Amino acid sequence: MAAVNIWKKLLTLLLTLESIPEYNCNFKMSFVKIDEKSDFSYHNLPYGVFSTPENPTLNAFMGLGYEAWREARRSLQQLLSANETTLRDDVSLRSRAFFHKSSAIMHLPAEIGDYTDFYSSRDHATNVGIMFRGKENALMPNWLRLPVGYHGRASSIVVSGTPIRRPSGQMRPDQSKPPVFGQSKQLDIELEMAFFVGGGNRLGEPIPIQRAHQHIFGMVLMNDWSARDIQAWEYVPLGPFLGKNFGTTISPWVVPMEALLPFAEPNTVQDPKPLPYLCHDDAFTFNINLFVSVKGEAMKEAATICKSNFKYMYWTMKQQLAHHTVNGCNVRPGDLLASGTISGPDPDSFGSMLELSWKGSKTVDLGEGETRTFLKDGDEVTLTGYCEGSGYRVGFGPCVGTILPAL
Repeated sequence: MAAVNIWKKLLTLLLTLESIPEYNCNFKMSFVKIDEKSDFSYHNLPYGVFSTPENPTLNAFMGLGYEAWREARRSLQQLLSANETTLRDDVSLRSRAFFHKSSAIMHLPAEIGDYTDFYSSRDHATNVGIMFRGKENALMPNWLRLPVGYHGRASSIVVSGTPIRRPSGQMRPDQSKPPVFGQSKQLDIELEMAFFVGGGNRLGEPIPIQRAHQHIFGMVLMNDWSARDIQAWEYVPLGPFLGKNFGTTISPWVVPMEALLPFAEPNTVQDPKPLPYLCHDDAFTFNINLFVSVKGEAMKEAATICKSNFKYMYWTMKQQLAHHTVNGCNVRPGDLLASGTISGPDPDSFGSMLELSWKGSKTVDLGEGETRTFLKDGDEVTLTGYCEGSGYRVGFGPCVGTILPAL
């Protein structure tokens, strides 16, 4: 009941703020002081669900639509600004509105009804294609024409900090012999980002690319764990299945798109030019610095194995959403659409162990006498990402998972 009353009081404050003449989002400072390297600055204000599993998810808020998200963000910035007294000078309200990070138990930010994973990094698709089909046939004929994707498993998406069990399944390590069953020996990470759908669409009514941004609520980091040996045997002809659906980790804080807009960059030049329903001129590629680190059980410090950037993506989120719904498929608030592995042009920007070890043909040096081709039990993998502004960051917090032995 106390939580309900707090929400009612905050809603009253938000409504009251609409009548304040100086109500705008041009405030440069907040009365809440944080380090300039913090991911969660006044310029960010991400959304998340914490404390107890019974707390409400963000689905209902996501479903309110684009204008409601903008209004809530402006109101929150107003409440936190240095010259607004409503929250700053009310000690009682502040004690109920703010919680210490150490006391917060993070949960999935939404009930994820459906999950779609795309394959939108040209560098990654090319690298994998060369490994399995050769340089001349690296990209499939459709790859440059449409955002390739597949439907994943929403039930096994977990919040950062949840351990991941090494999967077992069928593999065929020796092509001259029948397949065998056992635990995966090529467990991998995939550096990805994903966006939550806000307002959905009716069945049979596509979302046009000109309005796609109004349906994109915000972004999270994602590690789409992959069992490469299971995947290699099963993926023909219908694509990923058991090699992917055993676990996917996301960061708990959803960074709103308005916080990322200052970091938008021109979209990748696409040749051949996509069909008209996929064309948009506004910049919707974002300069988000991304990092992957691995810490083995015996290691004192984590080792950074990848430094990449979301700006390397070939297909934009607007194109992904427009393509996903062009056939009339309906998406709903809380649905999650992922980028696919994010790799850049240089070896240190490759977003998977498959690429970093080039299909296991070379080792990745972690220091302290540790090397890897693929992940070992006990390895802790951490994804981080942020945009860098003038004296501040807009970051996502960590996306962490530790490998448990197979059962």
